[in-house]
Amino acid sequence: MPSITGCGSCSSEFNAMSTSLRIGLLVFDFDGVLTDNRVLVMEDGTEAVFCSRADGLAFDALRQHGLRTLILSTETNRVVQARATKLRVEALQAIRDKAAALREYCAARNIALTDVAFVGNDLNDLPVMKIVGHPIAVADAHPAVLRVARHVLKTVGGHGVAREIVEELFQLSMNGI
Repeated sequence: MPSITGCGSCSSEFNAMSTSLRIGLLVFDFDGVLTDNRVLVMEDGTEAVFCSRADGLAFDALRQHGLRTLILSTETNRVVQARATKLRVEALQAIRDKAAALREYCAARNIALTDVAFVGNDLNDLPVMKIVGHPIAVADAHPAVLRVARHVLKTVGGHGVAREIVEELFQLSMNGI
């Protein structure tokens, strides 16, 4: 099984789909990628979402292998930050222009956009998917997103997307997690 070799804090190299790729940052949309795109609205207006616990171990593996991760969301909701905190992942939320935000984020950290993988599912993800080197779509993504993606996952949003990326696409070991 191929392994990731760290490149300091900047990037990792891994073998995916028999092609050597250089990834400096793995970015996830939140709703519809790390969630199943449903929202439960309580009487008091509080919102809750459904996520997969399998993704928790996947983020541990990504961290262990030195791959930087980020959640990039248009949502303005405490649930995004709560999940990011639990996963120990940086989150940028309330982002109206994801492409501009990602450009700025990467420029500040010296990460080339060609070295970024972005996982998306809906129309608001298209601009950012078009500027990264490795656009990835969840199985139940909008048809326009599926057309732009270089890789389409077998997993639907909220059902272990990060886990599939770790085990199947990146072929990382989760031993010792």
